[in-house]
Amino acid sequence: MLALASPALLVILLLIVLPVGWLAWQSIYHDGFTLENYRRILSEDIYWRSFALTFEISLLVTTLALLIGYPLAYAANAAPRRWSIVILALVILPFWTSVLVRSYAWLALLQRTGVINQVLQYVGLVDEPLALVHNSFGTVVATVHILLPFMVLPLYAAMQKIPNDLMQAGASLGGGPAHTFWRIFLPLSLPGVLAGTTLVFVLSLGFYITPELLGGGRTIMVSLLVSRNVELYNQWGAASAVGVVLLAGVLAVFLIVSRFIPFDRILAPK
Repeated sequence: MLALASPALLVILLLIVLPVGWLAWQSIYHDGFTLENYRRILSEDIYWRSFALTFEISLLVTTLALLIGYPLAYAANAAPRRWSIVILALVILPFWTSVLVRSYAWLALLQRTGVINQVLQYVGLVDEPLALVHNSFGTVVATVHILLPFMVLPLYAAMQKIPNDLMQAGASLGGGPAHTFWRIFLPLSLPGVLAGTTLVFVLSLGFYITPELLGGGRTIMVSLLVSRNVELYNQWGAASAVGVVLLAGVLAVFLIVSRFIPFDRILAPK
C-alpha cells in the first residue's frame, strides 16, 4: 500500500510540505532565530487593519455570492435538462477566462468613463460619475463575479443529491411549494451551502490580482501586504510571517467547518 501511495506522497512533499516548511522557516529565521516578524504583526496597526479588511471583504463577498448563487443553482437543478445545461454553461464559461482579463473587464466597466457611469448619467440617475473602482466596492463586485462558480457548483452538486420523491411526498401531505422548500429542500441543501461558502471565503482571503487592480492601492488586503513586503521593502521574513498567519486562519476555517459537516460527506456521490 505504501509503495502505491509513494508517488502521491512525493508530490505532496514537494508541492506542499517543503514550500510551507520553507515559508515557516523564513518567518522565524534571520541571522538567527527571531519572532520579530510575528511581533510586528501583533503590534502594528497596519497589519490589524489589513487582516480586518480582508475578513470583512471576504465575508461580504461570500454573502453576496451565496445570495446570487443559491437561486442560480436552484434554477439549474429545477429546470429541464436543456435549460439546466444553459444555466450552468453561463456560470462556467467565464470561469475559463483568465482572472486578469475579467478583472480588467470590470475595471473598464466601472471606471469614471466606463459604460456603467455613462448609462447612469445618460438616464439622469447621477450628475457626476460615481467612484466605482479603486475602492472596496469595485473589489467586492469583481471578486463576487470571479468566485461565483465556486459557490454555484457545490450547491448544484448538493441539490442533485436531494431525491425528488421527498418533495413529492411533502406535496402529497399538503405542503405547499414554499413549505416543502423550507422544511425539506433547504435543510438538505445545507452541505452544499457550507461547501460553497467555505470555498469562496477561503479563496477571498488570499485573492490578489482583483484587489490590486480594482482596489487601486487603497484596498490593502493581506495578499497585497505580502506583495508590498517583498516588492517594496524586500522583507521576505515579514511576508512569510503574514503568509503563515493567513494559512493558519484558513486551516482554522476548515477545522471549524469539518466539525459541522465532514467534507467527504459533502463530496460523496449521490
